[in-house]
Amino acid sequence: MHITVYPSPERASQAAAQELAQWLMEASTLVVAGGNSPREMYRLLVGFPVPNRLHVFTLDEYLGVPIDDPRTCANLIQREVANAWGIPPERFHALSSRVEDAEAGIAEHERLLAEYGGLDAIVLGLGRNGHLGFNEPGSSPHSPGSVLSLTPTSIAANAEWFGGEYAPAQGVTLGLQTILAARRVLLVAFGALKADAVYSTVAAPPHENCPSSWLQLHPDAHLYLDQAAAARLPSGRYRRED
Repeated sequence: MHITVYPSPERASQAAAQELAQWLMEASTLVVAGGNSPREMYRLLVGFPVPNRLHVFTLDEYLGVPIDDPRTCANLIQREVANAWGIPPERFHALSSRVEDAEAGIAEHERLLAEYGGLDAIVLGLGRNGHLGFNEPGSSPHSPGSVLSLTPTSIAANAEWFGGEYAPAQGVTLGLQTILAARRVLLVAFGALKADAVYSTVAAPPHENCPSSWLQLHPDAHLYLDQAAAARLPSGRYRRED
């Protein structure tokens, strides 16, 4: 794992955007996460000359939220990545928040990724309990894409995201099997609330109780952290930048 710590989320986002911009020059497929942590990085890439072969996929989706709610992963990523970067509709692939569409949607994601030659790069956030996408604690590194029941920690975070209007208890997500098969992985994590998860991701042995810890087994995973998220990491496990 390549772990770099910056003094602020803004500096980490700038560096992550520069890294991802280089990756995109060679990529045909990109999976991106919703949530707050990657949003500044996405904004910084607006205006970058994205290759006209690039297909963008959403990583996961809340289930049971109205499909037109602007806070779904699909709608957020369509606004802040696909539309902002100039990705045409035929090259943007989103999962639906409708429960009845979930299984077919994740199967279609997997089919298209295989058809386009596999997953070149993935952008991840980090759940407070170490989840990646909606792969909750207990997920093996071979877990497929699926519909999953969420833990109380994730449900509480979802309620916070939706301002208490919704608290989704299910999600649909690409599995760890697909995430770990990505040729390149970029993860951003900021703030003190992520410090325990970052420690378990980096400094504890890989284990199902912390799905993100499986990234230790990936040959090209890059973690961009701010000082607060990295507060528990032992010295010598990361590079520090100004």
